[in-house]
This record gives sequence, structure tokens and C-alpha cells, in this order.
Amino acid sequence: MTALDSANKKNIVFLVIVAALGYFVDIYDLVIFSIVRLQSFKDIGVKPENMRLNGEFVLNMQMGGLLLGGILWGIIGDKFGRIKVLFGSILLYSIANFLNGLVHSIEMYGLVRFAAGIGLAGELGAGITLVSETISKKNRGYGTMMVAVVGLFGAAVAATVAKHYTWQMAYFVGGGLGFLLLLLRAGTFESGMFKEAKHANVSRGNMLMLFTSRKRFFKYLYCILIGAPLWYVVGILVTQAPEIGKALHATTVLSAGTGILYTYFGIAAGDLVAGLLAQFTKSRKLTMMVFHVLSLISVFVYLQSTNISAQQFIWLCLFMGFSCGYWATFVTIASEQFGTNIRATVTTTVPNFVRGALIPITYGFEKLVANYGIITSARAMMVLLVVIAFFSINQLKESFGKDLDYMEDDQHEPNSTTAINV
Repeated sequence: MTALDSANKKNIVFLVIVAALGYFVDIYDLVIFSIVRLQSFKDIGVKPENMRLNGEFVLNMQMGGLLLGGILWGIIGDKFGRIKVLFGSILLYSIANFLNGLVHSIEMYGLVRFAAGIGLAGELGAGITLVSETISKKNRGYGTMMVAVVGLFGAAVAATVAKHYTWQMAYFVGGGLGFLLLLLRAGTFESGMFKEAKHANVSRGNMLMLFTSRKRFFKYLYCILIGAPLWYVVGILVTQAPEIGKALHATTVLSAGTGILYTYFGIAAGDLVAGLLAQFTKSRKLTMMVFHVLSLISVFVYLQSTNISAQQFIWLCLFMGFSCGYWATFVTIASEQFGTNIRATVTTTVPNFVRGALIPITYGFEKLVANYGIITSARAMMVLLVVIAFFSINQLKESFGKDLDYMEDDQHEPNSTTAINV
């Protein structure tokens, strides 16, 4: 190995570490509201009977911010570079999380979580895009897997901090971690593919390109739909554990914070196994199918656990989390489906549109609950989402080992791609 090869290898390892730590902080700040919801609401004067609906309002505000931020950061990533997103997004959500520790009303809570959501939207997409474009096509699955596995432990730290300190301090810690990470990012470098694309005569960061081609639009839509079940599990089935536990006649009040903690432990383990399974089978599609079947089974076991205990809940959260551990695989699929000139836009918007999909999912879920009760509705919604995800997976082409050195070009239909040399 030459000195240059050794230096490149060290740079790549450093890049993966920084991307993983960024996702770690991102996940911490993303789930902290679900963990401290009840205590923070109690302290700002929310009545017990309003806890669930107000919680949905604040969470949906955060998800709305993720939707908007996904578009903004994705376009910035393709027009000005992936590194710009890594710096700008973490600065915004770190400031927002500091402010979150100072809220005193539901309206202010929702507004600050909206701002935090905008910032949180850029982290994963930019990191995965940068890693995917830097590591060889044979090994990039390992890189994105490590980003997700390390990152998901941010939820465990969030739950631990919230358990031992006040909810205000939990938000302050999240903001502080973000500012510390900014210092690490000073040594990161831009993607070679992006640098090459800057000199090509094609549109970059043009989200309209996703809608000017029917084939491209549906491919984009399918990428979003294959990830929807995961955020339904985290955002509703685990976050509303106290209410679902009551309907299941739980022996004690189920803790959403504890549920989030162990669900993310499970997701981290699942992401590791899913990444290895994809590398072994050389198929990301097969991996997604296997994990969707597991997720459906785990949710049905959870929703039929009458008289569930706190210990049973922990094991079920681990099971549900593991079965939903396809996040890195899902985001990698999205990244591999599109050309360099809109790859950051896609890779940033897709996971955030999945998170944002929680808004219509919540709306539909509430309509079902009003007519059929919370348990039956929870089952029905999970079945619907998994069926849609399976259909969407089957509509996408296998992307494992795909060359990424090409660009989308509306002038070259129907293939819509132009090769570039990197």
C-alpha cells in the first residue's frame, strides 16, 4: 500500500466516523421529544387528557420541519456541496435544541420543534450521500451500515440523559453535542463525484427533475414508501406506549422513553444484521422484504400482549426495533437509485418524507381509532403500510453494486442518465 493509498484510507475512515457521530447527535435530537413528552408537558401545564393529542401536534410540527428541511438541504447539497449541509444543518438543530429547554407553552414547543426538524433533516442524507460516493461500490454498504449503527445509539444516550436529568437538561445536552461535533467536521472533505458534477452541463439540485419524468417520479415515490412502516412503529406504536398499554391492560404504565431506548437498541442491531445480509446476498431488495415480514410479526405480537408487563414491553420493543432495522439499507437504496446531480436531494428528502409521512399516517390512524379503537386501528394501519412497502420494493431495480458515477439528464430520455468520469 502506497502512502497515498494509506492517506486516502484514513480519510475515508475519518469521514465515516464523522458521519456516524453526526447521525448519533441527529438521532438524539430527533427522539428526545418522544422520550420527555409526558414530563415536559406536565411541567408546562398540559392536562392529562390532552397529553396524547398535544403530543401528536408537537411531533407533527417536528415532522413538518423535516419535510421542509429535507427539500432545502437536499437542494443545497447538490448545488453547493454535501459538506455545506453537514455544517449548516447541525448548527440549526443544535441552536433549536437549546431553545427547546426554555419553552413554556404548547405553541412555543411546536414552533421550536419545527425549527429543529428543519435542521435535523439534513444530517442523514448528506452523510449517506458523502459516504456512498466516497467508498467503493463493493464496500459502500459497510460504510452506510456503520453510520446507521453508531448513529442509532444516540437514542440510547437520549433516554439515559432524560432518565437522570431534567427534560430541560436533556435538550441542552443535545444542543451541546451538536456544537462539539462542529469542531470535528473541520477536517472533512467533499465528494469527488460532486466536484466532477460541478463541471458538467446538467442541472444540479433541481427537484423538479423528479417530477418531469414519470419513471423517475414513481421510482422516487417507491423509495419513500418502502420506509414508512418504521416511523409508524417508532412515532405511534412506541411513542404512544402509555395509551396502548392502557388498552392492553398493562400491569403498569408503559414508558415511552424506555420504549424508545430499547427500540433503538433493536434498530441498531437490526441495521447491523440487515447490512451484513445485504452484503452476503448481494440484494438490498431481499433484505428489505425479510425485515418487513419480521416487523409485521413483531407488531402483531405487541398488539395482542394483554396484561403486558414492563419487562415484556422492553423485550417487544427490542423485537420491533430489530425487525425495523432496515433504515441504513433503505436510505442506501434511495441513494443508489439516482444520479450524482440530484443524489443529495433524493437521499436527504426521502428519509425526511418518510418521517413526514407520519403526519398523514397519524391522521388516518386517528380516524380509525375513533371508529374501531386503538388496538384494531394499530393493526390495520401496520398491515396497510407493509403491503404498500412490499409493492414498492418490487417496483424498484436491485441497486447492490451499482456504479454511481452518472448523472440524471432530462435530455437523454428514456434512460435519463449521463455517465461521468470520477
